[in-house]
Amino acid sequence: MGRGGENYGKRENAGAASFKQETFPAWARDVKQCEEKYQVNRELGLSSAEVEKRRQIYGLNELLKHKPTSIFQLLLEQFNDTLVRILLAAAIISFVLAWYDGEEGGEKEITAFVEPLVIFLILIVNAFVGIWQESSAEKALEALKEIQSEHADVIRDGKKVSSLPAKELVPGDIVELRVGDKVPADMRVLNMISSTVRVEQGSLTGESEAVSKTVKVVPENSDIQGKKCMVFAGTTMVNGNCICLVTEIGMNTEIGKVHSQIHEASQSDTDTPLKKKLNEFGEVLTMIIGMICILVWLINVKYFLSWEYVDGWPTNFKFSFEKCTYYFEIAVALAVAAIPEGLPAVITTCLALGTRKMAQKNALVRKLPSVETLGCTTVICSDKTGTLTTNQMAVSKLVAIGSRSGTLRSFDVEGTTYDPFDGKILGWPVDGMDSNLEMIAKISAVCNDAGVEQSGRHYVAIGMPTEAALKVLVEKMELPEKYASSSAPGDPQRCCHVWNKMVQRIATLEFDRDRKSMGVIINSSSGNKSLLVKGAVENLLERSSFIQLLDGSTVELDKYSKDLILQVLREMSTDALRCLGFAYKEELPEFATYNGDEDHPAHQLLLNPSNYSSIESNLIFVGLVGLRDPPRKEVRQAIEDCKAAGIRVMVITGDNKNTAEAICREIGVFGYREDITSRSLTGKEFMDHPDQRNHLRQNGGLLFSRAEPRHKQEIVRLLKQDGEVVAMTGDGVNDAPALKLADIGVAMGITGTEVAKEASDMVLADDNFSTIVAAVGEGRSIYDNMKAFIRYMISSNIGEVASIFLTAALGIPEGMIPVQLLWVNLVTDGPPATALGFNPQDTDIMKKPPRRSNDSLITAWILFRYLVIGSYVGLATVGVFIIWYTHNTFMGIDLSGDGHSLVTYSQLSNWDKCPSWVNFTASPFTAGPQVFNFDTNPCDYFRSGKTKASTLSLTVLVSIEMFNSLNALSEDGSLLTMPPWVNPWLLLAMSISFGLHFLILYVPFLAQVFGIVPLSLNEWLLVLAVAFPVILIDEVLKCIGRCTTGPRYSPATKSIKHKAE
Repeated sequence: MGRGGENYGKRENAGAASFKQETFPAWARDVKQCEEKYQVNRELGLSSAEVEKRRQIYGLNELLKHKPTSIFQLLLEQFNDTLVRILLAAAIISFVLAWYDGEEGGEKEITAFVEPLVIFLILIVNAFVGIWQESSAEKALEALKEIQSEHADVIRDGKKVSSLPAKELVPGDIVELRVGDKVPADMRVLNMISSTVRVEQGSLTGESEAVSKTVKVVPENSDIQGKKCMVFAGTTMVNGNCICLVTEIGMNTEIGKVHSQIHEASQSDTDTPLKKKLNEFGEVLTMIIGMICILVWLINVKYFLSWEYVDGWPTNFKFSFEKCTYYFEIAVALAVAAIPEGLPAVITTCLALGTRKMAQKNALVRKLPSVETLGCTTVICSDKTGTLTTNQMAVSKLVAIGSRSGTLRSFDVEGTTYDPFDGKILGWPVDGMDSNLEMIAKISAVCNDAGVEQSGRHYVAIGMPTEAALKVLVEKMELPEKYASSSAPGDPQRCCHVWNKMVQRIATLEFDRDRKSMGVIINSSSGNKSLLVKGAVENLLERSSFIQLLDGSTVELDKYSKDLILQVLREMSTDALRCLGFAYKEELPEFATYNGDEDHPAHQLLLNPSNYSSIESNLIFVGLVGLRDPPRKEVRQAIEDCKAAGIRVMVITGDNKNTAEAICREIGVFGYREDITSRSLTGKEFMDHPDQRNHLRQNGGLLFSRAEPRHKQEIVRLLKQDGEVVAMTGDGVNDAPALKLADIGVAMGITGTEVAKEASDMVLADDNFSTIVAAVGEGRSIYDNMKAFIRYMISSNIGEVASIFLTAALGIPEGMIPVQLLWVNLVTDGPPATALGFNPQDTDIMKKPPRRSNDSLITAWILFRYLVIGSYVGLATVGVFIIWYTHNTFMGIDLSGDGHSLVTYSQLSNWDKCPSWVNFTASPFTAGPQVFNFDTNPCDYFRSGKTKASTLSLTVLVSIEMFNSLNALSEDGSLLTMPPWVNPWLLLAMSISFGLHFLILYVPFLAQVFGIVPLSLNEWLLVLAVAFPVILIDEVLKCIGRCTTGPRYSPATKSIKHKAE
């Protein structure tokens, strides 16, 4: 119940609660009982005092405004991620250490603060993106408010109050509704001023046609579609005029219940499969980092803590705080090395690229993570109307009378939209229209209040969809030759305009639910009056005495002809076609001189609808048509693609059972002769089913008709509990809660309501089911590519950890400082990792079963492979550092050109004892334009003098990671079968990364920031010689993998999904 303001407080809440508990089934009570229950007289309405009293109890007629999540709370939620928390801790510790070093006059300030500031920047950007996504998700609830009516015409104190703000309505108010009005609350129809009242409520119930309303009671247990005497908030009057009684307002209306369900579904958002995997990986990473940090600490404890043994007990402890913080910095560097800082940015970039590809295929992604989730979709729950079908009524069969009594002619009509040029009539007479077909065209064009117009690239109906479909049929029938010259080419209604110009329409006999027909009295150019009628075939046949034959002559309607027409009608109804018959009458003695004048005696006959049946008697029957909301052309193939990809399709619709079953057979969800007794249930039957889970586990397609929003939600909830990854499609308000609850909510872009779009993860620009299937294929490809760059980045980070660990274990000087590692992780690794997102899609990607959502991101074998690769990276980066200090040549490459001094490995691993060495000297050496001199303190050779060796280590690391990106092109495929040029973007990215590395090497200012120096040609040859073997090692490992395990695809078997059993 929407709050009516601050003043109502607890009284309002208590009243709302009691009102909800005592819901009165107005649809199952007659008008008098309803008036008594709500203590109101329809002539007088409520008094002002009574209105105020009820408002105190029920509040305002508006949807509840849920308290939004605060920005601070959203900010905290962004840090509820293991990787982010590790990064935050590393950044804080780095910042404290940098500050401490600055106070002590240690490390250069600019380099000390780069690392923590960059990490903080990454976290801030990541948090703001998350907050933006979270806050935009709540717009679905706001969009619902746009659907609510703003004003209503109400009777109060015996007077009519026009344009009363709809939020001021209370239960018991008497409201008048007219054509075009938006219904302001749930209301009971008391009195119908017009003969018919029709309401468009498809967005709430999923029905494909406007619904006729009545004042008659219906059973108390009726579903929402069956409550014919009720009108619901947010729906639209398309025909008629009536007086209604407000029964429910605010959150107790049907749209209010949808609002509650959307809010409830938004509270149960779950992480995407990839996010879960990354969180699991983060937890494992935390444990590994912790263990390695402790191990590094224990290995180096001797450097900052020493003691002597006296009588077997340790005494005289000596502790060096400076060395302790130094090794603590190494542990922090290790944490920075282990965390792939660039991973969140690269994943976001890859998903964003994926959304661009999908947008080109008419799938507009609203939430980035849903791109990846699409790849493991196992069930698509699709709405029927507007998704599998066009949501545009179209004539699919035309039946005319033959050349003699007892014969019929049948024509199939192509086309699935309101486009008059979409398809043609099959078997159409080559010599043009005969008199019988002319009369069908004339009645369809003239006895019709609808129209068709072009809107952009689409054609839309103006008025009733059924009548618009008849106008399209007339255009496909074209004109007889004698009238063809009078039409305007290019006009989408040119034929209809010609037929209407030939006659003058002077009176309309409105459709009503008793006679089930509509008639128009026309004045032809000859001055004769005639009656044209369309309506339910059985009713027209009852009032017809003749039939018109092919040549235009009329004969008596005998029993045989009548039975033949009824048999064709039954066959067409079995195919879920909505049938309309056509008839006319030429002798109208009462209207012979009538021209629309209100004073004419015939006008009095038209004022009373009870006279219409007698006017529409002794008719001449001319034919019938079958209409339907046809399936989209592309859907059948898309359903076949789903079956090949191991994805089950379930159709959940608010439409009636027979229509839905016929469409499902036509599009391939069911076979034409398949027994679907156990596969096709109404929403109510499913809710009463004794074993819902097993019903949903059946192989193949399922259908749920007459489904309400709560039924859709329950189906999605049960599927998710059973381990399925569910994509749900929909366009109406009634679909929004299930869209929000599903793993992937897919809304329609053209026919979809704003509520459905805001609740969705993806919007289809073309409203086409086949677009979802294409998007699933794209999602699978994106996931495969993300797996490639995640493996690449993780394997690179293992190498960095191995490098730091070996440095600490061997006791040699620190090879790389944290800012260098951060540069490698963020900038150098970034372009190749992103480029791996452009790996070409496998040709058989939609012939494999969907991967399980609990599939490992990294299998045991892949982990072993990258531990081997990582170990080599560690050995190579530490090895090249040692080689520079201990060798003049390596593999024939001369390294003595810079004039540096050689030391033994023993000296290098005990460099901290340098001050105690006797006669130790270090020669000056050159690095680019710089000269490093150690005359004042030779031991600086292991501190500032390690710059060249450190540069070599960093360059080897960058080079190895570039080569390693080539290894990641395929999980198992050799570079001989998948050469680097299959992904030219990767080659470009490698060039960019090398270019960036050259930039920091050869631009003096940047070289100073990163603590590196330029390299000579020979030193570059050494780098390549040490880095290239990483490709050979992985090729051997890939070969072993192919030989021992073969391709590793996840089998999609039912036993896996039902592991809970």
